[in-house]
Amino acid sequence: MQKKSQPGQVQSILKKTFITLSCALALALVLVHTAGAQDDWIRTGTGLGVEKVRLAVADFKPQSQNPDLLKEFNDTLWNDLDNAGIFEMVSKSFYPLDQPGSPADVKFAPWSSPPPNAAMLVFGNLAVQGNNSFVQGWLYDVKNVASPQILGKHYQDAATSQGVRAIAHKFADEIILRMGGGINGIAETKVYFVSKRTGHKEIWAMDYDGANQHSLTHMGSIALSPHVSPDGSRLAFSALNDGGWSIMMYSFDLNRLVTFPKYGGTNLSPSWSPDGTKLAFSSSRGGNPDILVSDPSGGNLKRLTDSKGPDVSPSWNRKTGAQIAWVSGRSGLPQIYTMDSDGANIQRLTEEGYAISPAWSPNGQFLVFSWIRHYGPGAPGGQDLYLMDLASKRWVQLTHDGGRNDFPSWSPDGRHIIFQSNRSGSEQIWTMLADGTNQKQLTTNGTNSEPDWSWK
Repeated sequence: MQKKSQPGQVQSILKKTFITLSCALALALVLVHTAGAQDDWIRTGTGLGVEKVRLAVADFKPQSQNPDLLKEFNDTLWNDLDNAGIFEMVSKSFYPLDQPGSPADVKFAPWSSPPPNAAMLVFGNLAVQGNNSFVQGWLYDVKNVASPQILGKHYQDAATSQGVRAIAHKFADEIILRMGGGINGIAETKVYFVSKRTGHKEIWAMDYDGANQHSLTHMGSIALSPHVSPDGSRLAFSALNDGGWSIMMYSFDLNRLVTFPKYGGTNLSPSWSPDGTKLAFSSSRGGNPDILVSDPSGGNLKRLTDSKGPDVSPSWNRKTGAQIAWVSGRSGLPQIYTMDSDGANIQRLTEEGYAISPAWSPNGQFLVFSWIRHYGPGAPGGQDLYLMDLASKRWVQLTHDGGRNDFPSWSPDGRHIIFQSNRSGSEQIWTMLADGTNQKQLTTNGTNSEPDWSWK
């Protein structure tokens, strides 16, 4: 039997408050439905149910000798398109031996016929001249011999690993934009997270695929809950300092911390409104943890909740900014609630177990959250991620008893979710498609947690 894990560090801080309250549980959700219905609904609801395009991605032809950079580019481009979740990638083992490097090289029949049976073909070439790399790339509809070209792009960047990766990301995002219903790709996005690999919990950053991991803060204490602003200019997080837990602000324009007020009490879990004009967070400055809202500089402070139970972990409706989801212990164990952005119209979404870490989808339709549905000593089940449709209150389970899964965050395209899990033996960052498939581990060094995906 798998040993039940307890919630992570932020939750352990909050749990001390929760366990002083009543532990009475409400009735179970009545909206559980069959697994088959869940699959149909989640694939429709997240836009993943459409038929995937069969895409072949030929290795780009070298125009000069630099095999390491060529391999870095080819691997990055393939992985970006594979990760997109909208293509059926044709295995390279099916490819013709003669692969094109320019439009004049394309022979349509070998690609459009079995075994490749591709609908679309990506191809091109890469050259290195001095300190620069140059890429020409095309996307062809190989079923349309008369007018096959959908994209033709030229790129230039540094002749470095990061330079060719940047080109691959740009080209992949162009392809995804054209083939994915006009939704921007995520290959150029960033992820911010907490890592203890240096001995202290600091804020780190990485590319969306786990590459280029590097530290942002060097506080030498504990930093938690990173949340980047919608315009990508600032990062709000919580940190333990001499005055207790405070909201901190990091400026990417200045590459350093900038001033943010210290309110007193315990201040945790900052969350940006989608227009970047407000910051919601949990604060016990008034004695009990409540949800407060301020402007980006910490002024115009307003309290939204006022209950006997702790209120923590706010998350804005990413589309409208008109509602906030959060976690409250007002009824006993923590449950997910929503309210209007002014604190009115409070509604409870979960009715049992231990529900935490809500994250609102970019289209405003879904909440993903971490839930121990059957909580208590000897209770079956684990801490898994669930997705709820807010209109119908229906939900589906995305992870299944694979350790402790927590702190989900949406990609800006709404097709992916990043989260932390200890299923591999330690807390690490994982990613998956929004229907729970294609789960991949992104970090391995040290312990890594609380990921936050950039807005663009």
